[in-house]
Amino acid sequence: MSTIREKAPAWFWIVSVVALLWNLAGVGAYLQHAYMSIEDLEKLSQAERLLYESQPSWVTAAFAIAVWGGALGCIALLLRKKWAKPILLISLIGVLAQMAHSFFMTNSFEVYGPGAMIMPIMVIIIAIALVFFARKSSDRKWLN
Repeated sequence: MSTIREKAPAWFWIVSVVALLWNLAGVGAYLQHAYMSIEDLEKLSQAERLLYESQPSWVTAAFAIAVWGGALGCIALLLRKKWAKPILLISLIGVLAQMAHSFFMTNSFEVYGPGAMIMPIMVIIIAIALVFFARKSSDRKWLN
């Protein structure tokens, strides 16, 4: 049984493509972080290296869930599939878990400075916006 699907406006496609590119950049950042070489690790300051080495594995897992879920959710948007909503929600949960660690369980802002709050806040806002975007897209029958 198929459901009726409305034609998505041009801006839907633009937002979905930009969101996918954003999440692919996140995938790149995750891969760079998860597979950092010893040479790259040695280039970090002692404080940055201690922060990196003390990160629990659950934070790395949350990072992976956030970025891979975000990319998969955006692909689902481009395929106009309703399962984009739960995948993007799972991605948001990964983002919130990862950022909760950065904000409340580490001294990352002492190490990187107050400017280091800008990117995590942007990531949270965009992840929330994507969940709402997927919900609205589904409500408007652009997804099935």
